[in-house]
Amino acid sequence: MTQTAKLSFPHPPSRPGVTPDFSYLKIPKAGTLAVPDVKMSVEDAAPYAHGLIRVLDGKGKAVGPWAKYLGDTGSAEILRRGLRDMLMMRAIDKRLQIAQRQGKTSFYIQCTGEEAIGCGFARMLSKGDMNFPTYRQQSLLVGSDYPLELMIGQVYSNSMDPLKGRQLPVLHSSREYGYFTVSGNLGTQYVQAVGWAMAAALMKDDGIAAGWIGDGATASNDFHGALLTASVYKPPVILNVVNNQWAISSCTGFAGGGKATYAERGLGYGIPSIRVDGNDYLAVLAASKWAIDRARGGDGPILIEWLTYRAAAHSSSDDPSVYRSKREAAAWPLGDPVERLKTHLILKDAWSQERHVQAEAEVLDEVRTVQKEVESHGTFVDPRPMPPADILRDVYAEMPEHLRRQRQQMGS
Repeated sequence: MTQTAKLSFPHPPSRPGVTPDFSYLKIPKAGTLAVPDVKMSVEDAAPYAHGLIRVLDGKGKAVGPWAKYLGDTGSAEILRRGLRDMLMMRAIDKRLQIAQRQGKTSFYIQCTGEEAIGCGFARMLSKGDMNFPTYRQQSLLVGSDYPLELMIGQVYSNSMDPLKGRQLPVLHSSREYGYFTVSGNLGTQYVQAVGWAMAAALMKDDGIAAGWIGDGATASNDFHGALLTASVYKPPVILNVVNNQWAISSCTGFAGGGKATYAERGLGYGIPSIRVDGNDYLAVLAASKWAIDRARGGDGPILIEWLTYRAAAHSSSDDPSVYRSKREAAAWPLGDPVERLKTHLILKDAWSQERHVQAEAEVLDEVRTVQKEVESHGTFVDPRPMPPADILRDVYAEMPEHLRRQRQQMGS
């Protein structure tokens, strides 16, 4: 008897020493998709879930309907601010990764290559909106003008850490800046975002929720549970999938990314979905503006797949050279988000290479200055222990009497 059954195993674009091949990705020309009505039905969403919203062409020119849709949001002033946001995020990543390697802090996760998504999306949100991020969305904080000393302090877990060392580095939390406490358990933030959005609708609140998940974690039960609940109750939530091609050392194919787009999964649950070039800052602004207007207008949930590439390691504990080619990031067909926006601004005579070099130096100097101040409050190399009584602070709205006595016995 001839055996016909067989298994299929996903393969990444490259392995160490192999030339990267992204030919499986179908990248349409910029400006080919129209801007749909914000009330777009799931039946009309198929071209947007299978295609790719792009604004910048290969030469850095903004083209097509989505470029016009941006209007004043695509002004040179706003785009220069966006470029600075991305440069700031990149400088933070660089300095804190070095600090981890120097033993000054325990752990760090970079978002290199993905900066446009968080920086751009955050600039489109309003006060009262809430993000439910993963550990690689710190660019949302940069795009929200979160204080740099708090962001860096949290990574050092010293007295400048607003969370007092209660969270792993990069698992930030700030209600004021719309950044829900990051959970290290992947997928949980999706169901939390849907629940928060449902509560906001019940309370007649104008705020919207934005859930974030990576391509690998779409294989989790929480991803599907969130989509089902969102499709039934239609709360004001934007469900973001950051498809950066890698879940630690597993390529996106292991989460089914090679069979269909992640945006198309939303259609299966009756949720209109779009797919966006996540390395195109103008496309990020335009798609975010459209999705936020839809959610806030009461037209129900929307799923966005952001197509991007994780240029750095998964974390400071990871060595990507053992599972992918060192040339893979350079071969990524959608390029680098910083370089693409810089090219666009230069093309518009709104920027120059000289100003860019100066801006990089200014941003890096600002980060170094704040980092030095934060380090003066303690690092792993030069620890400055906090008072023991601090473990009882910021835990209870009204501290129980027995804990109050214990805190007093500890000297506070």
